[in-house]
Amino acid sequence: MFDIAVVGAGMAGLVCAQQLTHAGYQVVVVEKSRGLGGRVATRRLHGTCADHGVCYLKPKGQLLPQLLQILSELHLLQVWTDEVYEWSPEQRQPRSVTSAPCYVAPTGMNAITKFLATGLEIWLNRRVQAITLRDDCWHLSLEPTNADTNGGMLQELDARAVVIAIPAPQALMLLTATEDLPRVFLERLQAVEFDPCFSVIAGYSAPLDQIAWKAVTFLGHPDLAWVGLDSSKRLVASGSSVFVLQSSAGFAERYLEAQDLQPVGCQLLAQAAVDLLPGLDSPDWMQVHRWRYAFPRRPWQETFLSAETPLPLICCGDWCGGNRVDNAIVSGVAAAKQINDQLQQRTLPDNLFGLLVNAP
Repeated sequence: MFDIAVVGAGMAGLVCAQQLTHAGYQVVVVEKSRGLGGRVATRRLHGTCADHGVCYLKPKGQLLPQLLQILSELHLLQVWTDEVYEWSPEQRQPRSVTSAPCYVAPTGMNAITKFLATGLEIWLNRRVQAITLRDDCWHLSLEPTNADTNGGMLQELDARAVVIAIPAPQALMLLTATEDLPRVFLERLQAVEFDPCFSVIAGYSAPLDQIAWKAVTFLGHPDLAWVGLDSSKRLVASGSSVFVLQSSAGFAERYLEAQDLQPVGCQLLAQAAVDLLPGLDSPDWMQVHRWRYAFPRRPWQETFLSAETPLPLICCGDWCGGNRVDNAIVSGVAAAKQINDQLQQRTLPDNLFGLLVNAP
């Protein structure tokens, strides 16, 4: 029996879990993937790494600037560039625009979520299959893994409160079969909409022609949304180039159910070679990732969504109160406060990120 179970180890879930853990609750974070971070994702490949989710952060919102400052002082983050270029159909050449500093992690953006996971009990590779309300607790059934056959992992857990910190469509699929949830709650979940995206990581054994930009945002392009020189984030130059491309929502919608993602990546690289940089269509290696729920297109207007059940069940994420990373942090804090108000009203930390710096 735990006090609180948090489903999802992205930014919102980890911040919420830290707030509640520091208040003295027994918290477990359950994550279906092998790693932390959700969209704050880094892939290790070909002797390097690449950020195929959130590629950089800007000091926006209420709490994100505090986190960026602390992580910069710990040398986990650094300013990558303050000059983002834009491509438009009218100009068809990238032009520099004034931008706030863009922060990146030289070891990969998932260094941020590793910091936020400090001291938490986290169960990775544990997909929640069902959530059931009992008289005195929520019962979570977990998908069996290979280790379960040897008795190595639990297939269920109980908690007095549950935080669902995953995209709203995934939360809806998980909770649709849960009995006694108010219809209005499920309708509000259903109303939240996301845009998909494809991310392409492409490596080149030799640097391409000298370029002035590190990142280009595409305005009004039918296929491309963003291209970045990911290898320029790393502290040690490898002599090769790694680019990350992100598709437009329209392109991702057209190919969302593709069985083979390699042709999808090749098509994006070919388009980028025509409109941005010759040679991008001839990588030495390439990987493609499909994000079904990349960017909240129609978010929920409040900072969290409560099921209004006898025992607390709260949803949070970047789709609550906005559609950015800073909204995810604010949502995680708000969900923790709501849980605390419904349980024992303990003292939540005022300076969460500062506490994590000194955590064992």
